Amino acid sequence: MMTPALDDGLMHDGNTGVTCPTCGGTAGAADSFCESCGTELAPPVSSAGPPGYTAQCPVCSLDDSAKPGPISAEGYCESCGRKVPSGRDHVELSLELLAGVTDRGLRHPRNEDAMALATTESPAGPVAIAVVCDGVSSSPNPEDASLTGAQAAVRMLLSSIRRGDDPDEASMAAVRQAHEAMTILGSPSRAPSATYVSVIVGPEDVTLCWLGDSRAYWLATESESTRLTRDDSLAEELVAQGQMTEAEAMASPQAHVITRWLGADVAAPEPHVTRFEPPGRGVVLVCSDGLWNYQPEAAGLAQIAFPDALHDPSSAADALLKFALDAGGMDNITIVLIPFPLVRPAPLPRRIRHDRLRLHHRRRPEPVPARGRP
Repeated sequence: MMTPALDDGLMHDGNTGVTCPTCGGTAGAADSFCESCGTELAPPVSSAGPPGYTAQCPVCSLDDSAKPGPISAEGYCESCGRKVPSGRDHVELSLELLAGVTDRGLRHPRNEDAMALATTESPAGPVAIAVVCDGVSSSPNPEDASLTGAQAAVRMLLSSIRRGDDPDEASMAAVRQAHEAMTILGSPSRAPSATYVSVIVGPEDVTLCWLGDSRAYWLATESESTRLTRDDSLAEELVAQGQMTEAEAMASPQAHVITRWLGADVAAPEPHVTRFEPPGRGVVLVCSDGLWNYQPEAAGLAQIAFPDALHDPSSAADALLKFALDAGGMDNITIVLIPFPLVRPAPLPRRIRHDRLRLHHRRRPEPVPARGRP
C-alpha cells in the first residue's frame, strides 16, 4: 500500500530545477526522477488516510477509566459492536494542477470511496491524472477494493504517460492493473468490487475511462457544461430505452443497480474509453454518486463550483462537498477538480519549500455510528 507523502521535500531554486530530497543532486524542473539516485520527484498521492492513524471506538474511548476495546479487521469495536471511523473518512489532496476531497458523508459508517491523483510533464506540457473508485457496499471490504484499485491505476497511468504511451492504451492498461489488484483481494465467491473512472487531462484534450456510475463532467461558463460519461446502470439503460424519464429512473429501486464494475467476480472488465476536446476554459470534475445524486445536471454543478473552480479547486471542492452534505449526505462523497487549460503556478522564490504533494486533513465531528453492522 502506498503511504501518502505529507511534503515532497523538494527545494526549488528559481527556474533552474529542484534538489533531490534523497541525495541532494540537482534535477530539471520537469524531471520525474532524480538521475543520480532514481528517487521519484513527483509520486502520485491517494486517500489512504494520515500516516500513523489509530482507529478508536468513538463511544468506548470516552470512558477514560476503561481500556478501549480492540478493533476487528473489519473495523468493528469488539466491545460494543459499533463500526469505527477510519483515517480515510475525510481526506483532502491538493497538487499544483488539481485538487480533491473524499468524505464519509452523514449516514454511512465508513468511507468506501477512494481517489488517487498525480501530475507529470509531457513534451507538449503538463498532464494531470485522477482516478476515483466507489466501493460496492454489498461486496466484502469495499473500502479496500476502492483504494487498492485507485492506487494501482494511478501508478500505471503515471508510468505510461511518462513513457509517452497513447492515453487510450494507458487507460486500458490502468483498468487491467486495477482489476488484477482487486482480484488479489478476494475470489469470485468473495469479491471486493468497485466502480471506476479515470481522467488524463493533457495540454489539448481529456482522455476518460470508466465502468459503473461514478462520473466525469465538463464545467464551464464560456461554453456549455456537460456530462462526459454515461452510467453503466440499469437506470441509464431504462432511460436510453425510453421506458422511463431520468427523474423516474433515479427515483426507482433500480437507480443504482450497476451493470459494469471491477472485481474478482468479473472475468474481463470492459471499460469505456473516449476523448474530449475542451472548447475553451473550464474545469473537469470527477466524482462519485454521493455528489451527483443531489445534482446530476452539469449546469447545476457549475453554478456551485464557479468561480472558485477555475483558480482554487480546493475551495470549489469544499463548496461541492458542503452542498452534498447539506442535501443529506446519504452516501460517501468524492470530488476531484482539474482546471483547464493546465497552468502550473509561477516558480516559487529561492529556497522556498514546494507543497505540490502536501496532503491536508481536516477532521469533521464524527456522528456516533449505529450498533452492529449496517
